[in-house]
Amino acid sequence: TSSHTRIGILYNPSSKIKEDNTAIARGILTTLLTQKSSSFKSFLSKLTKEETAKSLAAGTKIVKFLTPEMDDNAFEKKYNTLGLDIIKSHQMFCQEVLKLLPGQMAVVSNGR
Repeated sequence: TSSHTRIGILYNPSSKIKEDNTAIARGILTTLLTQKSSSFKSFLSKLTKEETAKSLAAGTKIVKFLTPEMDDNAFEKKYNTLGLDIIKSHQMFCQEVLKLLPGQMAVVSNGR
């Protein structure tokens, strides 16, 4: 509700990190890095649907789910070059610094 609100997402997967099981996480990260906030919400809504997850697991390319207002070229370029190391570093931060168990969720507000 405020233009001063910011969101950040850290990934703490419970399974081994591979390209085929991180498509949604990489899609969200790519969107945060390449798109305007106005297009983020509608794309995130698409990505969080169960049928989208099933479709991606079946081999559908993530670009099929991009919304019309998104910068397709910027998204695709970043998505294709975004490695798994960033997800691994998120996982390490969650477990080593925040002391979360693998897959455990938490909300951090004002850095606390």
